[in-house]
Amino acid sequence: MIDWNFEDVEEFFLNTIEYEKWISDTVRDYKLNVGELTYIFCSDEYLLEMNRSHLNHDYYTDIITFDYSEKDVVSGDLFISVDRVEENAKDLNIEFGKELARVIIHGVLHLCGLKDKSEEDELLMREAENKALEKLCFT
Repeated sequence: MIDWNFEDVEEFFLNTIEYEKWISDTVRDYKLNVGELTYIFCSDEYLLEMNRSHLNHDYYTDIITFDYSEKDVVSGDLFISVDRVEENAKDLNIEFGKELARVIIHGVLHLCGLKDKSEEDELLMREAENKALEKLCFT
């Protein structure tokens, strides 16, 4: 089950049916199953406070993922800063929707076991993001 929520930002349209199929297919690619995923779209300030209070990090980020996965079932809360996604999209000169999709799947890939702390891991994460984005018709 995938839930979609908005905190401290205006709601915007998401084709949740298409996204849910895409996320589920991506999770299955890793031989895992979707459990409960909750996406919370929020402001920079909301996510900064989450980052400070839960992770002791004092900086803006585009996503924070809390992993509640067990065995082969992927579950978690994924907080996404809409402000950060908008700014990243402008900086990268790409559409907001494409950057949003990248961040949405980035969190899922973390829940599937991918990391991005080392240079090598970051490269593998980018490859996995790009592979997933191709399936959502973003190239």
